Amino acid sequence: MKIKKIPQRMCTGCMEMKPKKELIRVVKNKENEISVDLHGKKPGRGAYICKSAECLEKAVKTKRLERNLESKISEEIYAKLKEEIENAE
Repeated sequence: MKIKKIPQRMCTGCMEMKPKKELIRVVKNKENEISVDLHGKKPGRGAYICKSAECLEKAVKTKRLERNLESKISEEIYAKLKEEIENAE
């Protein structure tokens, strides 16, 4: 029996490849609305971040999330991400 391949994605904070299930997805849809996608199914351009506060801080400091999504990210999205990370830990 063939072993199923686990999808890997890169964290925008630490730049490490990790299994998709271990990361939080931030998505920008066609209307340029940015939201946190906990299930990884929403359509649109996505960026992934680890469930650690250090990775979020790095991504905010270097503006990697904004660069990956090609648009400005509001403070409430960062607050929601921080809340999700705190709940995960």
